[in-house]
Amino acid sequence: MFELQLSSILSDLSIQQWIIILGSGMLIGMSKAGVPGVSMVVIPLMAMLFGGKQSTGIILPMLIIADVFGVSYYHRHAEWKHVLRALPWAVLGVLIALIIGNYIDDTTFKQLIAIVIFVSLVLLVFKDRKKQSASTPDSWWFAALMGLGGGFATMIGNAAGPIFAIYLLAIRLPKNSFIGTAAWFFFIINLFKFPLHVFVWKTISWETLSLNAIAIPAIAIGAFLGFWIVKHIPNHTYRWIVIVITFLSALLMFF
Repeated sequence: MFELQLSSILSDLSIQQWIIILGSGMLIGMSKAGVPGVSMVVIPLMAMLFGGKQSTGIILPMLIIADVFGVSYYHRHAEWKHVLRALPWAVLGVLIALIIGNYIDDTTFKQLIAIVIFVSLVLLVFKDRKKQSASTPDSWWFAALMGLGGGFATMIGNAAGPIFAIYLLAIRLPKNSFIGTAAWFFFIINLFKFPLHVFVWKTISWETLSLNAIAIPAIAIGAFLGFWIVKHIPNHTYRWIVIVITFLSALLMFF
């Protein structure tokens, strides 16, 4: 796929590209409303459209906007002790990824995103196949490992969802507590990442924020659709479809 230059983001977008961007906004909104895995499709598509490193800065404000919907809806269900347990390690993971991202070119960056996606997909499949009664380590070192890996993955490719899901799986939270705890964790870590993208990686500008603003209605629609899905529709079948599509999309990033 083609890679756009920042100076022409708004003026040169085709209908196909707008479909990708707005569709990505809807998927991000659905993900933050509690539909797991669907935003994984967004990462490789946006990387192919805008370039690996630049795409992370374009996606991040969309995630923060969607986080607001998720936090607003599920804020009463968050269990803060689990958020605070992993958060310092996630911050460390973000800073490690920040340094690494300054020393690799865009091709390598996209390939690194793809690797993060592949690992995240393996974890996502593992989570789906693992029964709730199965024993997963629930100790400080496990929280540290998941926090560190999640922080690195979220900075490199905004792909920490499956990693943090494994951490929450170990705690065996009820569905709403699971979603509410994850919503607050990612809202905080994404706000922490924002100035790093602005001032260090310089992947967020007024022009990219204008693009994000246009996507707000799509994000909102996705969020409300996601709330409805979580309440009414089992998601096992379409989750597997998302996994396959995401795997193929990530594979394309190597070529």
